[in-house]
Amino acid sequence: MAKATKLVIKLTVGADEAEKVAQAFSVATTALAAGVSVSLWLTGEASWFAIAGRAAGFSLPHSAPLDPMLQALIAGGTVTLCTQCAVRRNINEGDQIDGIRIAGAATFVEEIMNDETQALVY
Repeated sequence: MAKATKLVIKLTVGADEAEKVAQAFSVATTALAAGVSVSLWLTGEASWFAIAGRAAGFSLPHSAPLDPMLQALIAGGTVTLCTQCAVRRNINEGDQIDGIRIAGAATFVEEIMNDETQALVY
């Protein structure tokens, strides 16, 4: 089996499950800093983090601030807002932070279906 060189993280929860949010962002930015190719998917309630100000408003004691981590992931990796999740929340193309793309399940499957990718879901 080939060694994973890409990490795809699907975050499905929002601020109501702050520990999982913090873990997903922490793992993603740590991997990015280690030179791993990182793709973060914002799905379900995590979709709201694609809107300006939402990550900055997140707080969890003893956790790094979310907004700088999100900006690092946008700059050095790929951040994707789930198409269906956005529609369910009335988030339209252009409402998201610059640098966050909107894509659907087919793109997610395409990203994870190879031996070099490790996928995690939070």
